[in-house]
Amino acid sequence: MVDECPRYMMSLVDTADALKSGRTTSVELTKLILSRIKSHDSHYQSYAQVIAASALESAAIADEEIREEQYRGPLHGIPIAVKDLFHMTGTKTAAGSKILRGQISDANAAVVDKLLNAGAVILGKLCMTEFALSGYHPEENVPVNPWNENFWSGVSSSGSAVATAAGLAYGTVGTDTGGSIRFPACANGVVGIKPTFGSVSGYGSIPLAQTLDHIGPIARRVEDAAIILQAIAGPDKRDHHSIDNNQINYLSSLKDGPQGLKIGVDESYIAADGVHAEVSESVHRVIDILQNSGAEIIKVNISELGAMSHVWVGIVAYEASQNHASTYPSRAEEYGPVFSNLLDAGTQLTNASYEEMREVVQVAKTIMVNELSGVDIIICPASPLPTGTIEALGSEVVLPPEVVAFFMMYAAPFNFTGSPSVTVPCGFDSDNNMPLGVQFVGHHLGEAKLIQAAYAYEQLREWHKYFPPTPVQLRTS
Repeated sequence: MVDECPRYMMSLVDTADALKSGRTTSVELTKLILSRIKSHDSHYQSYAQVIAASALESAAIADEEIREEQYRGPLHGIPIAVKDLFHMTGTKTAAGSKILRGQISDANAAVVDKLLNAGAVILGKLCMTEFALSGYHPEENVPVNPWNENFWSGVSSSGSAVATAAGLAYGTVGTDTGGSIRFPACANGVVGIKPTFGSVSGYGSIPLAQTLDHIGPIARRVEDAAIILQAIAGPDKRDHHSIDNNQINYLSSLKDGPQGLKIGVDESYIAADGVHAEVSESVHRVIDILQNSGAEIIKVNISELGAMSHVWVGIVAYEASQNHASTYPSRAEEYGPVFSNLLDAGTQLTNASYEEMREVVQVAKTIMVNELSGVDIIICPASPLPTGTIEALGSEVVLPPEVVAFFMMYAAPFNFTGSPSVTVPCGFDSDNNMPLGVQFVGHHLGEAKLIQAAYAYEQLREWHKYFPPTPVQLRTS
């Protein structure tokens, strides 16, 4: 529904302008969001922990700095939150698990330091699946989709997307190893950016699979997400996957519009077997809108990528089992069933089989380099299906490999290739009125073009002005 925008749903950009001009203060905003968390997060269950005292202290410091004209930029004084796999000094970091429950971090993750240096106010840590896979530990909270509590809220960065969509933060940071920024962004009707692999340091974060893990922002608008990305990106010698992207301005072409953009389209990939008609139709509408506004549409051939998603589980299982070798299987009873199953599978894999799967990754990289050579970006769905009900998803620990591969056909390949992508809302499905999402994928370090295209589409359609119902409205509808 489109309503007058309440303060807690304002864009990060507009909120930053109000802060800088003195029309509001960081303490006021922080108290507002903390009050909403206190009132509503018992329903949404997006926060693993709230650090109210620390947040208010940071807000007071931000206000003083802004008054003294020591303005650090658009994140200065803005209340945000981070996924509970980023270490933050003095806070608990459990990564959605029982085995790490109660452990206190003694240092900050690189991402946390970047946010604090930008002047952001960190409200707390956000709920997630166990160790960022697909299943929640049975003893942990499951975030609730603010559009409809009976529907899926996405995978591991679900708390990040729910908090953003529900107005419990002005933006958040999540991770994506196989769709965990893009699926929650799509399911909750918000914007997610999975940047080029290595653009954001993973130092001080708890890994799932280091060769596929990406760190990126979730926000209600494209520009807001780009601002967060600008703050958290940058090289870090402590992370050997880190790349040199120090000179990139992610907002450099934000408002240049779609004119002249070369957009790659593979019809067979967009409407592959089993993809829901409304999903492919929504993507075609996006293409038409951008083309009618000046973008050039060019055929590409990336349909082979979808079939490559079948190796994702094996790669993740192998790398995760290495990461958890000191506690699994010796403390197996403390793990949930979904993650235990993954680790069991990983321990059965040989180095040779892992290397064979990595060869598929190299083929995927080659395909993307070749097909992107003549275009700026490629458009495809964010998910093959509209957001489904929790009941329909079922509770099976082990899904058939072909089901996993199908569901991840638009996600896993771009973790293999390390390609940046931006997921934005593109409408609602007709059966359940749940958000749909489109994905823009681009060249390594080509985020600026993706953000330009995503922002252009956002402004042409304005799905970002639709807000989910409040918990009271949900209960009375």
